[in-house]
Amino acid sequence: MKIGIIGTGYVGLPTGVGLAELGNEVMCIDREPTKINALKAGKITLYEAGLEDLFHKNVNEGRLHFTTSMKEGVENADIVIIAVGTPPHPVTKEADMKYIHAAATELAEYLTGYTVVAVKSTVPVGTGDDVEALIAKKNPHADFDVISLPEFLREGFAVHDFYHPDRVVVGADSPKARQLIQKLYQPFEGQTSVLFVKRRSSETIKYASNAFLAMKIHYINEMADFCEKTGADIYEVAKGMGLDSRIGPKFLNPGPGYGGSCFPKDTMAMSYMARQNGVNMTLINAAIEGNRNRKKQMAKRILDAAKGIEKPRIGVLGLAFKNGTDDCRESPAIEIVSELINHGALVTAYDPKAMNTAQKLLGDKISYASDMYQALEKADVLAVLTEWDEFRTLDLTKAAQVMNHKNIVDCRNLICPDEAKKSGFAYEGIGR
Repeated sequence: MKIGIIGTGYVGLPTGVGLAELGNEVMCIDREPTKINALKAGKITLYEAGLEDLFHKNVNEGRLHFTTSMKEGVENADIVIIAVGTPPHPVTKEADMKYIHAAATELAEYLTGYTVVAVKSTVPVGTGDDVEALIAKKNPHADFDVISLPEFLREGFAVHDFYHPDRVVVGADSPKARQLIQKLYQPFEGQTSVLFVKRRSSETIKYASNAFLAMKIHYINEMADFCEKTGADIYEVAKGMGLDSRIGPKFLNPGPGYGGSCFPKDTMAMSYMARQNGVNMTLINAAIEGNRNRKKQMAKRILDAAKGIEKPRIGVLGLAFKNGTDDCRESPAIEIVSELINHGALVTAYDPKAMNTAQKLLGDKISYASDMYQALEKADVLAVLTEWDEFRTLDLTKAAQVMNHKNIVDCRNLICPDEAKKSGFAYEGIGR
């Protein structure tokens, strides 16, 4: 099939590479010339584990192309996938739909033959109706259907998840559109469930799923706080909980709070949509507020570890919102670092993949190290903020030699407490 994908970010690019690997001819469209020029030159514009090799393979084999021209990307396509951003509105926190509406309006005039327009971006309920109306108004003679095709790729594991999806959800009210999507996902037949639902149900499923997972993360963080006060171990508690098939073991890892491009944005959007429809989402609202406070609590723990030291030096390991990606959007690490700076701390940080993206957010407010040990030079506290496996291999003897004071606040529980104490560190983890 010929597929056009509008947007080459953390959703669009992995989706494009994955669909090309399945044998489709894919044209990725982005209005930013610098991004398209880089992709055309063979330079991948984001980090995602396993993506680069597949990117080069499909470019070299002629299935993956890039353009700034909507006409070139959409004309003669069987399917056009909208994968642009829906950032939170700065005031209301609802999903900002300007990029979706602009994409729908622009692509309309280039539709030729029957085309399925699939909205893969996370969008409010009813967006499919809006996109349909915009296209029909701009091009009354177009032969098309609009479907909802939400993405469920985890950042850091997008390549794996593309080929091993838990489910594929398709919101399609047209039998013709369903038939085309069944053909697209035929390679996964027998491996996963393809769920066809109403378009509005599909749009809701994405928000409902992300909000539930965010609440699960917030719940286990609150339970970790309880364990610290009572002498229980959060990992033993989580294991006991996870053995219950009704709960399951996933998303029961305590930490500094949820972040990234999905959970913060989607919980706020879900709360906004609920208010607009007269529904009080008490659990989601509590998770939003609790997660916001969680970052401040983690920053306070780090500062408390350096109590009595004027302008304490904090060595930070991790800036991305999670391991496996360079994405720093709504990263707990970035928010915690910002809080530390606001309280007069001097921060030096290291992240194996996210240094460039973090620098765009933090600028010269902190110092940037080339490795773990440089980040810890003369530090009063070591703070672990992202769960990169590399940090598990930290040589505590070497770390102790370069630090001013031996304090560890491990917000990801990556460092063995017993080993830290043997090396003379005062160690604080989460939920123990």
